[in-house]
Amino acid sequence: MEAGVVIDTGVRAVVAAAVASVAGLVDELAGVLASPSAAAQKTGRFPKADADPLQEFSEACLDGLKVLARVEAATAAAKVRLVAAYAETADALEGPPASAYQASAQEMTVVAEVACVLTVGERAASALLGEAHALTTSLPAALDALQNGAIAWQHARIMVDETAGLTSAAASALEAHFFAPDASNRVRGAAPGELVPSRFRRKIRAWRERHHPESLEIRRAKSMADRRMEYAPDRDGMAWLSLYLPGDVALAVWNKSTALARGLQGPDEPRNLSQLRADVAAGVLLGSGNQDIGDVPSPKAEVLVTIPVFSLLGLTDEPAEVDGLGPVPPSVARKLVADGANSFYRVLVDPTDGAPLEIGRTSYRLPEALKRWLKLRDGTCTFPGCSNHSLDNEADHLTAWQRGGTTGIGNLGQACPKHHRLKHRSAWTPTQATKDEPPGWISPSGRYYPAEHPDREPPLMPSACLPGAVSPLEEAILMRLAA
Repeated sequence: MEAGVVIDTGVRAVVAAAVASVAGLVDELAGVLASPSAAAQKTGRFPKADADPLQEFSEACLDGLKVLARVEAATAAAKVRLVAAYAETADALEGPPASAYQASAQEMTVVAEVACVLTVGERAASALLGEAHALTTSLPAALDALQNGAIAWQHARIMVDETAGLTSAAASALEAHFFAPDASNRVRGAAPGELVPSRFRRKIRAWRERHHPESLEIRRAKSMADRRMEYAPDRDGMAWLSLYLPGDVALAVWNKSTALARGLQGPDEPRNLSQLRADVAAGVLLGSGNQDIGDVPSPKAEVLVTIPVFSLLGLTDEPAEVDGLGPVPPSVARKLVADGANSFYRVLVDPTDGAPLEIGRTSYRLPEALKRWLKLRDGTCTFPGCSNHSLDNEADHLTAWQRGGTTGIGNLGQACPKHHRLKHRSAWTPTQATKDEPPGWISPSGRYYPAEHPDREPPLMPSACLPGAVSPLEEAILMRLAA
């Protein structure tokens, strides 16, 4: 109980100070815009008595932007304080975990709660929690500079990023070099907040490399465990694919792709070098001997393609939907349907009622037709902010089978493996679904997050299919009769 009182008192004090800093800077911003002349004198500028009002307002706008940058920094510091305070008090309320299983569940719950309140993804929320913990426990001087508006949020994130993996002593030495006013080896030249973030990172990294307690060889060996491939859908039917590899391997891949791309250049080749590199890499990864992107084979995997029937027939230009990618041109969807995937589902946007949607308690297992309907209704994992692809998710009984739940579309929802575990390990609870509406979720704090229903639209009807439409033959006959 005493520990709880101490935590509550200390946390409230630092959060209150952070909020007061924001309020003070907001007042300063209001003063700049209300009285430009007084604000100019504070910055060392003394406008003339006959100054142009338009020029004076222009200068006030610049002064306001400068103060606003400090407001944003102080707001970021307040967010850090609040996030760290929530994590600390949530841990205190839950108490020490009895097992690693319970510790994992508590951490997932905290991350999910922060993600939903801020309307961000869980990866971003987890990163914010980590940054808040680092700033409040290991980098207090950097956090104070952020709260005072001396540095921006980007500078604070760089400090967290570049001190990750350092010992406490090494992190403190790096922070003191850049932020301690009485440090014997304080950084020379511009202050951290006067440097653009990229230049600040370069300075930080140079000092870190010179003073790191471990050799670069050891650090490279440790970082090898983080290598990965990442995929991110983009607009206009495109996507990004990136690799995180050892530097020498990544350079070799780049040089090899460049060499192959240069070999394809010529007077009759319309593609530039960047386009050729991308086409070469796609062809190599997909096992195509042809380096033309149009001839790269379609993926031989299960693909969920939602395509309007008239678009499939070539009668309209409506985009289709590929699970995990998003909207694609109808030509791409037709190619997937024609020769791409070993297994796919062609789906009308307005499905018929042929699927058995309610089978009561006669069976726990879902028939394939019901699984497909579920994938179409939910689109992704139903947890707030999660975009895990339909084909990777698990069908889950919202009310457990052993508690009387039925195997029907109104008692089913898609959940990725991570959030399926979270549902069973914590107080996160899905609400009931309907035939056309995925379930929402209620957090352990009692906040309700509605379902993120896929934003579908009715398909376009070809003009020839509309009621009262005249066929080409009928139109020709009418024109001849009119003549």
